[in-house]
Amino acid sequence: MAKGSNIVHQYFKKEVGDGKILVKVDPIHFSGAEITVPANGEPALREMEFDSEIFDDLKADGFAEASPLEFNLYLNGLV
Repeated sequence: MAKGSNIVHQYFKKEVGDGKILVKVDPIHFSGAEITVPANGEPALREMEFDSEIFDDLKADGFAEASPLEFNLYLNGLV
């Protein structure tokens, strides 16, 4: 099994009316995180567990591939 540091996460983003949603997916363990970024206010982080259909679900919900940099800037409070 892969070590945590060897996993290449996949990132997705969706613009919503009052902000955006950024998602990080561990494609091996189907876990990850979601950051909700409101237009005005503090971003909120949720740890998530996904099923094997997560990539189809994200596509159906209008998410597009995103940059790991953007996700991590919000995660670390730098944006």
